[in-house]
Amino acid sequence: MEAARVLLRGMDVDDEVSLNSMVVECVRQGLEDEALSLFGRMHERGLKIDEFTIPSILNCFALSRREMNIACSVHCLMVKTGYGNYKLVNNALVDMYAKRGIMDSALKVFEEMIVKDVITWTALVTGNTHNGSYEEALKLFCDMRGEGISPDQIVTASVLSASAELTLLEFGQLITLPLLGYYAGLIEEAQHYFDSMRTVYGITPGPEHYARMIDLFGRSGDFVRVEELLIQMEVEPDATVWKAILAASRKHGNIENGERAVKTLMELEPNNAVPYVLLSNMYSAAGRQEEAENARRLMKSRNISKEPGCSWVEGKGKVHSFMSEDRRHPRMVEIYSKVDEMMVVIKEAGYLPDMSFALQDLDKEGKELGLAYHSEKLAVAFGLLAIPSGAPIRIIKNLRVCGE
Repeated sequence: MEAARVLLRGMDVDDEVSLNSMVVECVRQGLEDEALSLFGRMHERGLKIDEFTIPSILNCFALSRREMNIACSVHCLMVKTGYGNYKLVNNALVDMYAKRGIMDSALKVFEEMIVKDVITWTALVTGNTHNGSYEEALKLFCDMRGEGISPDQIVTASVLSASAELTLLEFGQLITLPLLGYYAGLIEEAQHYFDSMRTVYGITPGPEHYARMIDLFGRSGDFVRVEELLIQMEVEPDATVWKAILAASRKHGNIENGERAVKTLMELEPNNAVPYVLLSNMYSAAGRQEEAENARRLMKSRNISKEPGCSWVEGKGKVHSFMSEDRRHPRMVEIYSKVDEMMVVIKEAGYLPDMSFALQDLDKEGKELGLAYHSEKLAVAFGLLAIPSGAPIRIIKNLRVCGE
């Protein structure tokens, strides 16, 4: 890259081909700020931006927390420069909006496209799954098959996730025995999607597909089927699979399976703090405080640190970040007051704090306070204060959203 920069600086005049190539390569190497700077330079000087550069620039916004007003300007530029009917560019637009949770814009671009391919459909299906619209994701998958588009490994993995999450969501709402049959039907539907990968579409399931099925069966407590899937795997289970087993073990207090998963993860990802933390949490939930402390001491002795959870929300043209019990924001007094107000309202609606997500060895009151001010709730509270009433509040988090 440095040699390319030297050549670029040595040119007497800006060269469109060189600058377009440089922008694409910068994005590919993760140099997003440099790519955006070069892109701005091209636009200011009236240079032609090609159909490969715009998708690369849009990718900068799909994979980061950058302000979306700039991305919307790129969208407008794309239309003005005649790329509105380019499938490659539109696919990047659908993908960007979907990954940022702006599903209405993603759907609008999708519906206006004349020609759609598996990449187009995959972007919209995975976007709906990622944003919790599981039924819509499954409906789109059916529509995709109806259009004669053969699914690939990415979209099938997303469909398995949607099916699994929808199944678990419905299970959490069950209150009568007749509905248990409905829940069983949802599980079998997920199994059908998984089996059809090989029998209908000729796709060999990879670790990511097994991980989603293991997540489904594990979180519903069916460890017998988890073991059956592990035996069926034609490749060695990777970290994604063992993380699914570990998460299920924590949920159901299955310490034996949890210890087994942690041992394997320590070998596969020796610098990852998550196995140590989840194992410690499992021990704590089981009242085995000494073993919980041992797990954390082991993590510390190996110089492994846990990445702090952080949530982002965009408001009034700026991106605001929050960490658990954060007090850095200039409007923090208002934010904490809004959280307290939220907690009163949801408790009146029947909410009860799930103390299993309070990781510290605290009394009941201390645990409840710790759960009240985690990063997602602070971000939501700020959104309620800063974003106009009725507008969507979109939260992005670097880690898995707290189950509480």
